Amino acid sequence: MTISRRNLFKAGIAAGTAFAMPSILRAQTTAADRTVRMVLGDLQVFDPIVTTSDITMNHALAIYDTLFALDSDLVAQPQMVGKWEVSDDKRTYTFELREGLGWHDGTPVTAADCVASIRRWGQVDPSGQLIMERAADLASKDKTTFTITLKEPLGLLIDLLAASSGRPLYVMREQDATLPSTEQVTANIGSGPFKFNAALAKPGSTVTYDRNEHYVPRQEPVSGYAGGKVVNVDRVVWENISDSQTAVGALQAGEIDFLLEPPADLYPAIESDPNLELKVLVNSGMDYYVRINFLQPPFDNVKARQALLHLIDQEAFSAVVSADPKYSGVVTSLFGKTAYSNDENTGWYKKGGDPEKAKQLFKEAGYAGEKVLILAPTDWAEGNNSSQLLANALQKIGVKAELAPMAWGELATRRGNKGLTANGGWSLFISSQSDFSLGNPIGSPFFLANGENAWYGWPKSDEFETLRAKWADIEALETRKQLAREMQRVWWEFVGTVFLCQTLTPTAHRKTLNGLISTEGSYRPMWNMEKVQA
Repeated sequence: MTISRRNLFKAGIAAGTAFAMPSILRAQTTAADRTVRMVLGDLQVFDPIVTTSDITMNHALAIYDTLFALDSDLVAQPQMVGKWEVSDDKRTYTFELREGLGWHDGTPVTAADCVASIRRWGQVDPSGQLIMERAADLASKDKTTFTITLKEPLGLLIDLLAASSGRPLYVMREQDATLPSTEQVTANIGSGPFKFNAALAKPGSTVTYDRNEHYVPRQEPVSGYAGGKVVNVDRVVWENISDSQTAVGALQAGEIDFLLEPPADLYPAIESDPNLELKVLVNSGMDYYVRINFLQPPFDNVKARQALLHLIDQEAFSAVVSADPKYSGVVTSLFGKTAYSNDENTGWYKKGGDPEKAKQLFKEAGYAGEKVLILAPTDWAEGNNSSQLLANALQKIGVKAELAPMAWGELATRRGNKGLTANGGWSLFISSQSDFSLGNPIGSPFFLANGENAWYGWPKSDEFETLRAKWADIEALETRKQLAREMQRVWWEFVGTVFLCQTLTPTAHRKTLNGLISTEGSYRPMWNMEKVQA
């Protein structure tokens, strides 16, 4: 079967046409309220330690706070920390919390909370794991002061604590942070600018956040994820509208205020509406990729993984992800378009792909007709359409590819299954992440290649891990660039992940919603925004 753009986007409508849809939210909305309604996805997992899903990170960004945060220039700035200092030998860091920090249950934030949070984070996050490997001691000195004592200097320590990709270090209460990293925290009590409204939570439908009236913002102006987290609205409601056409219709009708990822074919309809605006908020763009299961056939064989490199037609995926070429392009470097981007070992790239080469490599891999199961997110249009295109490309060269349709919330859980496809496992799934995160091989789980301890797909390459471990101790830019070339050479040999395309993905919002913060990362701050009357 050939999948055409007409079939892929048959749900699209002509530009400028109003949507005929039931008024699903109108009764809940009043003209004078200070409630913002957003469509960000289906929140299924609440604990940012047990998943790296963006929707969970957005939730955590609202209710928790961080010790440090990256500003718009990607410089680490204190957030919960009031002041800090480092010893002359560069091995002992002392941190003192700023005044006014309190949990949503009314108790004060303590240094013990921070220590417990770092330890739990350090079990699963690459940045945290590095800190814990290098730490000789991590302890609270009094209620507001704690120290990290290192076995040897680690110049990147503050940057690692401020990481805003993968799993940022969200500080939790000590009683929550002492839970195992495999056990989900469900209390949803943080110290951040928003409070989770458990009474109004309707899983699968809506979740609600109220302004934390006791939160004390920093005095600095907002900048990226740093600065003063000033909340200018009373309440934010996340509506789970899985159908993209319905979501755009709700936006046009004023029944929601913000849509994170409008479908590309509906950009013209949004742009022609005088009440709506398309705006790119993730400045670095998003890189789409297919994650490969190294544990199960056929992709336990490196030849089959290399076949995917040659199979992918990035121009075709760019067209699927974004109908407007100004928003999309190709990406061949493991380091995206960051300062470490390079062309090492990228000879596999060919415009339009090379299906015959891919077919040959599957044959060399001994492919024996095993089912290749692709997890397809039905509530994420670009991911779902890309999954269909991927399945079609595999089928054309004789691979038995099948789609497993499911909501992203279910996919985010199922991708952790290491079993056979017959037992709930999987072969491939498509995801995306901000391009800027590809400049941080220490902090992004994407880069892990340590087998069953790696991120979903569980790639393994001892050679790559040896190279990656050197990154933390190199400060000179040119030396890092050379290391990046070596890492990229090895990555494209064992094929840890395959890129599909890069895109600038605009959000859509009503023009009555102001103050939206642009970031390099993909996690969405809700502070600073303001709802004004039309």
